[in-house]
Amino acid sequence: MNAGEKEGLVNQSLTVPGLPFGLAPEGPSAGTTWRIGNEALAITAGPRTDLFLDPARKDPAEGADLLRLVGDVSGDFQLTARVEVAFKDTFDAGVLFIQAGEQTWAKLCFEYTPQGRPSVVSVVTRGDSDDANADEVSGNSTWLRVSRMGQAFAFHASHDGEWWRMIRYFSFGALSDLAALKVGFLSQSPFGEGCTAVFDNIGFRRETLAQLRDGS
Repeated sequence: MNAGEKEGLVNQSLTVPGLPFGLAPEGPSAGTTWRIGNEALAITAGPRTDLFLDPARKDPAEGADLLRLVGDVSGDFQLTARVEVAFKDTFDAGVLFIQAGEQTWAKLCFEYTPQGRPSVVSVVTRGDSDDANADEVSGNSTWLRVSRMGQAFAFHASHDGEWWRMIRYFSFGALSDLAALKVGFLSQSPFGEGCTAVFDNIGFRRETLAQLRDGS
């Protein structure tokens, strides 16, 4: 079992079951901790932690930041995981994360909405973040998948890990270099005292997703 709760551990490499590459913590810890055991990765976000650049913010430099566990990945891929979240407060979430730049990144979230309903939510940030709710989920676990196809990306969700519904298809725009793409996991608790997300059945394939909308 590995654990971490210190800020600035960017050189620490974590071996996570199901991943052919190591993860490293990036960003301020703000009380976030993690552990690896029983073929799963658990991340507990610290209080009032978020990663969201509100398009209505008055100060362009204003923004939230939090610790995420990420690794460098090149080429096309599919990252999948079953996510279980101990929901308590609004916007608590477990997240699959991809980052192409300091203010260019995207989140596929299993999140607790203001209506008190677990839901699949996507956020794409290109200087400003957007926010889009998709499926509501019965229970506190679901499956998420992030895929890359050249300059394009796809988010999918599944109730059983077999049939996948497309949540979002997008790009980061005219980026000349995606070689430094980072992929990984995070947990957030923007209004709460902390949130634990457990990622298991983690899988990674260096394969191009052939079909976006046929459930595969």
